[in-house]
Amino acid sequence: MDTSAPHLTRTLTLGPVVLFGLAYMAPMIVLGTFGVLDEDSGGVVPTAYLLALVAMLFTAISYGRLSAAFPVAGSAYTYTRRTIDSRVGFLVGWAVLLDYFFIPMVIWLIGAAYLNGQFPSVPAWVWILLFIVLTTVLNVLGIKVAANVNLLLMAMQVLVLVFFVLLSFGHMSNAGGFGAIFSAHPFWHGGTSVSKVAAGAAVAAYSFLGFDAITTLTEETTDARRTIPRAIVLVTVIGGVIFVIASYATQLVAPGVHVASADTAASDIAKVIGGRLFGAIFLAGLVVTQFASGIAAQASASRLLYAMGRDGVLPRRVFGFVHRGFHTPVFNIGAVGVVGIIAVWLNVSESTGFINFGAFTAFTFVNLCVIAMAIRNRTLGSVRGVLLGLVAPLIGAGVDVWLLTNLDRIAIVLGLSWLGVGIVYLVVLTRGFRVAPPEVSPVAKDAALETEESLP
Repeated sequence: MDTSAPHLTRTLTLGPVVLFGLAYMAPMIVLGTFGVLDEDSGGVVPTAYLLALVAMLFTAISYGRLSAAFPVAGSAYTYTRRTIDSRVGFLVGWAVLLDYFFIPMVIWLIGAAYLNGQFPSVPAWVWILLFIVLTTVLNVLGIKVAANVNLLLMAMQVLVLVFFVLLSFGHMSNAGGFGAIFSAHPFWHGGTSVSKVAAGAAVAAYSFLGFDAITTLTEETTDARRTIPRAIVLVTVIGGVIFVIASYATQLVAPGVHVASADTAASDIAKVIGGRLFGAIFLAGLVVTQFASGIAAQASASRLLYAMGRDGVLPRRVFGFVHRGFHTPVFNIGAVGVVGIIAVWLNVSESTGFINFGAFTAFTFVNLCVIAMAIRNRTLGSVRGVLLGLVAPLIGAGVDVWLLTNLDRIAIVLGLSWLGVGIVYLVVLTRGFRVAPPEVSPVAKDAALETEESLP
């Protein structure tokens, strides 16, 4: 690695790190996926989010413990490699690659679904291809999203969410009085069941993806051993509270709204509670959010692929290539764009489930890493050690596995197929497990996820 390249400096405090995590999480996604979750959960989206929050909170605590033990820019891949085994770590990293590789596809699909709902004469695949072409060109040219733009985007999302919630409460109050705002119906009713809630929570977990991205800021954060674990938990809790409140308000209104499509339900609800003007504002806010998120997600995925290519985990000539003129990994950016075309044949539920397979696999192993670390360090000799090093991560791993098994059948089949390809590739890479797989340096990975100045 070129030692003359820019070095990461520790300047971030708790507030900016939490803001980064929330911006990466994109809170407005709770509305983008509401209709799908409403169907999957049997009409109790807030309960699905509460269950997902519990699962993510246990996992977030495990992430926090590992980030304190390994204060470098880390991931489930790094933690598993260091606490369990390098080959298992590779497979966990392969599963994580599902998230990075296919999240842009889901982002483009959600944006296209809402645009198609507003402009039905334009096929959804046209919007998908337009998203892909525009974001790919911008990323190849080396477009950067500055910190103040991220702050502006967060402010826009929060503003739209606040108005959506207030207008939902106002709509219910006008229809049935102030008491109509308070109801247990959005959390549970006769038409739902535990299995439906679990299925909804398995999809709802997609909204939480991003809290673990905070670990990539470890080497730029002051007092990282304390700040990063606190930020991870705070982002998970704050995000979860936003999701529950927003979904509760939306669920109150939803039964009385005719929805043209589950994929665009929130758009129909926005028009009912705020009229055509707010409906247009909501659509604009969602599309802008999805577009900006797509740029960031495609850039992050391409740079993770670059780090893996540079370190020999993936073929170096292709994935480790950087264009001399643009100083960007153009092949990787193009590859993520090509994969995004798959969205033409998928719906939101299937695509989020596919991604969540990789996420739940990684989250499960993060919890197991805490147990392995506790056993290795012999910290299970006290009640506190048993609770934090064994009981809590076991609960987290158990809930993650339960949610994984409740994913859509297609998502499970595709996820297992992806893991199968990873196992075959691992056998070839390690010459039949005779040598350890190459390691993606945590520093290299973090630098690869930064702006173009971090590329050689």
